[in-house]
Amino acid sequence: MNRINQLFQNSPQNLLSIYFCAGCPTLDGTADVIRTLEKNGVDIIEIGIPFSDPMADGIVIQDAATRALRNGMSLRILFDQLRDIRRDVRIPLILMGYLNPILHFGFEAFCRKCTECGIDGVIIPDLPFREYEANYKAVAQKYDIRIIMLITPETSEKRVREIDAHTDGFIYMVSSAATTGAQKDFDTRKQAYFKKIQDMNLCNPRMVGFGISNKQTFDAACSHSSGAIIGSRFVTLLNEYKGDAGKAVAHLKEDLEQG
Repeated sequence: MNRINQLFQNSPQNLLSIYFCAGCPTLDGTADVIRTLEKNGVDIIEIGIPFSDPMADGIVIQDAATRALRNGMSLRILFDQLRDIRRDVRIPLILMGYLNPILHFGFEAFCRKCTECGIDGVIIPDLPFREYEANYKAVAQKYDIRIIMLITPETSEKRVREIDAHTDGFIYMVSSAATTGAQKDFDTRKQAYFKKIQDMNLCNPRMVGFGISNKQTFDAACSHSSGAIIGSRFVTLLNEYKGDAGKAVAHLKEDLEQG
C-alpha cells in the first residue's frame, strides 16, 4: 500500500504536514531536514521543487525558491539528494512543484525517479484537472505515484466530486483563493467552507493548507479535515535558524501548542 494511503488509514486525525523548499537555506540540507522532521513527529513532508515563477505562493516561499535556485538546486540534484532517503525515513514524502520543470525533466522519467527514491505523491498546483486525467493519470498510476489535486473555496461542488472520484491519497483543501502565507486565524467564511466540504462526505481524506501558522489555525483546520499543512511559517523559521531544522520545528510545535 502507498504510504499516503496507509497513513490516513492508520492515523486519520490531527495530522501535521510540513513543507520546505529544497535547496533553501542551504543546497545540501534536504536530507537532514527530512530526517529531522520525521524524528520530531511530523506525519507527512512536502519537499518543494524551486521554480522561478511560483504563482500560487506568497513572498516567503517565492523568496525561498529564488534562494534555492541561486544555490544551484535543480530537479536532478534533488533526486540525487533523495536517492538513499528510504534507508531510514518511513513517513510519506511528497514532491510539490510546478509543471514546467517537471515537463522539462520528462513526466515519465520524473515519475520513475520518484519511485526509485521512494516518493509517494506529487502536488502540481498549475496542473489542470482535465489535463491530468487525459495526459498524466495513467503514467502516475503506473509508478504508484499519487497526484494530489487542490481545491479552493471557488471550486464547484461538481469539480470537487470529480476530483474525489478520480484521484487517490488525499485532497489538498486550500483555505482561500489567495497565495500562501501565515495567518493568525480563519474567519467564519473560511470555516464555513471547511464544513461545507466536510459535509460532502468525500471518499478521500482532506488536508487544509495556506495560512496555517499557530494553534488557532491548526485546530480550525483539523476540526474539519484530517490535518493541516504548514509551509510559510516553517520556511521562515528554517531561515531564521540558519537551516537548523531541529530548532525550527521545535519553535513551530511551541506555536501550535500555545497559540
